[in-house]
Amino acid sequence: MRKPLALAIWFRATSWTIPAAVLLMAAFLAPGTAGAQGGGAQGGRGPVSLIRDAETESLIRAFLDPLLAAAGVDRRLVELTLVQDRAINAFVAQGNRLYLHTGLIQQAESAGELAGVIAHEVGHIAGGHLARLPEEMRLAMLRSVAAMLLGAGAGVAARSSDAAMGIIMGGQTSAMGAFFAFTRTQEQSADQAGLVLLERLGWSSQGLERLLRRLLDQELLAVGRQDPYFRTHPLSRDRLEFVREQMARGRATSGGIPAALETRFAMVRAKLNGFVDAPVASWRRYLNDDSAPGRYARSIAQYRSGRTDAAIEILEPVIREQPSNPYLLEFKGQILFEGGRPAEAIAPLAAATRLAPNEPLIRAAYGRALMEGGGDTASVRRAVAELQAAARQDRENGFTWGQLATAYARLDDLPNAELALAEQAMAQGNTAEARFRAARAERGLPPGPARLRATDLRNAVRRDNLTSDERRAEDELRRRDRNNR
Repeated sequence: MRKPLALAIWFRATSWTIPAAVLLMAAFLAPGTAGAQGGGAQGGRGPVSLIRDAETESLIRAFLDPLLAAAGVDRRLVELTLVQDRAINAFVAQGNRLYLHTGLIQQAESAGELAGVIAHEVGHIAGGHLARLPEEMRLAMLRSVAAMLLGAGAGVAARSSDAAMGIIMGGQTSAMGAFFAFTRTQEQSADQAGLVLLERLGWSSQGLERLLRRLLDQELLAVGRQDPYFRTHPLSRDRLEFVREQMARGRATSGGIPAALETRFAMVRAKLNGFVDAPVASWRRYLNDDSAPGRYARSIAQYRSGRTDAAIEILEPVIREQPSNPYLLEFKGQILFEGGRPAEAIAPLAAATRLAPNEPLIRAAYGRALMEGGGDTASVRRAVAELQAAARQDRENGFTWGQLATAYARLDDLPNAELALAEQAMAQGNTAEARFRAARAERGLPPGPARLRATDLRNAVRRDNLTSDERRAEDELRRRDRNNR
């Protein structure tokens, strides 16, 4: 049985916590793909976690979206998933979903290296490489992604009032290998496309060359010690020479990455280091680093050690230096909320929401603080508004729907609470629960959009299409409902 951590997070077999804006969606066993460099599974002996973090996702999108635009690909067609693992890796799976290991950011020596890898992956997307995989491999990938996403939905529990995360198990090395098995020809094509895209944006391509050179140095290492990127993106000295030749012909080999992106990259790398490494290790690593990223990491180390006041004391000067950074304000709110001071968390989270109204994870955290720290009906109504906005922007976030259901229940609006629970169940892949809750909502809601949505959810999966286990689960829910009347 998993043990609930003191600071509102669930995490299997580890003891760190991450702010509410980081929502752990799923985990999968991947023996041989989790790198031997720590941070999660080592050599396949533990889970690799898929996470949500507003700041990290925003940084990746700041690189990804311009590259997609340069390639003529609609950004809305590409989904981003962060894999919590210290090893270097990134790959594109069926459905144009980009998976990126946090270790790529942690171990990259510059924003240019990160940009180079993302450009390479966009090259795969623009080149339609997944569509040209052998049919049996495509089917294996579809099965793997479907199993992982269904498992993620079913496993995001948030069963504790504190819990901002849920974790599940899924996938194995063979499934992951199906995602990665591109031919060398496709890799070279993606390299070439990535270099062209970087050149179109006027961004330096030196980062990609440096990263490939560093990874190629692992060629003589035992397989278990190599980064997954080396094993899953076939490297060769010929390929590295090809990249160098292409760079020599290009115009944007030394232009650099925009300074604002370098600054954001440094902050996110420090943040990830602060959460992945042990607090004492982070403190020692950044002890004499008075830069903003260094202080950010030290504040995180204090937060993870339960020292709320010390964490705030370190963070406050960084906030004053970067008053328009919503992620620092979000983290301050999280420190206060998890430190048992939800009323004090409202102001920084409100400010973060004003600065980043399109960040659903921040809006959800603000709504939760209003609900827990406001202390009056007006605050709960404001919480409903924020949680509704967050849920509209991020419909697959079951935790937000659960919080919205709680807020509605506190207002004695039980039909809308049932509707929110139906949305949560649908996001988690629990079709029996979704049908049951939607039917209850439908009976209590007046005619209008909410009732129509309840009807849609009830009809989304017909009973005839449920498995026998799902039908039994739905019948049991109905039996309990009748007994409780």
